[in-house]
Amino acid sequence: MHDNPRTRRRRGTFVWSVLVAVVTIVGAGAASAPGVTGQASASPADPRPAAGCPSLRAGDTLSRSVTVRGVRRTYRMHVPTTYSGRPVPLVLAFHGRAERGATFERYTGLSSLPAITVYPDGLRGADDSTAWEGAPYSSPRADDIAFTRAILGAVRSSACVDRNRTYAVGRSNGGGLVAMLACRMPREFAGFATISAAIYTRTLQGCSHGPPISLVDFHGTADGVIHYGGGTRFHARYLSTPAWLRTWSARAGCADTTVTIPRNSVVDRVSWPFCAHSGHEIVHYRIRGGTHRWPGSMGNRVLGSAADTVSATQLLWQFFMTHPLYGSS
Repeated sequence: MHDNPRTRRRRGTFVWSVLVAVVTIVGAGAASAPGVTGQASASPADPRPAAGCPSLRAGDTLSRSVTVRGVRRTYRMHVPTTYSGRPVPLVLAFHGRAERGATFERYTGLSSLPAITVYPDGLRGADDSTAWEGAPYSSPRADDIAFTRAILGAVRSSACVDRNRTYAVGRSNGGGLVAMLACRMPREFAGFATISAAIYTRTLQGCSHGPPISLVDFHGTADGVIHYGGGTRFHARYLSTPAWLRTWSARAGCADTTVTIPRNSVVDRVSWPFCAHSGHEIVHYRIRGGTHRWPGSMGNRVLGSAADTVSATQLLWQFFMTHPLYGSS
């Protein structure tokens, strides 16, 4: 029995998608782990500061503040041990509800990356817990989009960062803010990472149109706080993981077909490899039995071990390093 031309085309598209996904996995596996990575960008190591680059002491963690709409906002900035006054990547890391930037820094290990890492602090919301804009419990004084813009301006003027390799990372409520940044500030970041993201309906208002983005997402199927299949929390609806990922795959013009490849016995890598905008990619790590925690978090093994079979810090860094700002080299 002979295939007709339409069948052959469908089969060819599927095979091509699988090959792209396999190549991506192999490339990611070859990357080094955080703290062991070599050069973070194509620039060669050079102890001399680049022209116009501010001089900072490698390994320092600095406490900084900015005033946004009359409200004093605080953040921590960690300088990598590899910093030598040459442009390095910049990562903005947003903690979860009821946390602080210092706590987030400690259990994620993001400061081990060869990047300047910034940990902003959320404002105390309606229940006196720190939170980010977009959630039903956030402070009415919070303008976290303006806060993010102020941080970018302040860090870029005080440190030597690569504007083509600026990224945003967030967990839970912080992941919701990262989704909002992807909606409202897509051209300021080369890529985004979300972990156990709480995506309330208002977070994605106005997101149906706009430029495509590159996103890597992690979520456990046994998350009892932000359910994988969506739900209601604090009397407000939040989206299921598949539903909100479709927002980004649609914006990137991806085919409505995913390729799933097991990373290990409990973690699947789900991707949309066949997209109209070839410079962008949407990847999701589905952790079967994973709970509401940072995969591979440092310390605190009490909440379950399924998530600890992979390291979100390592995997998001591998993703970031293959996704500079679209159109840059």
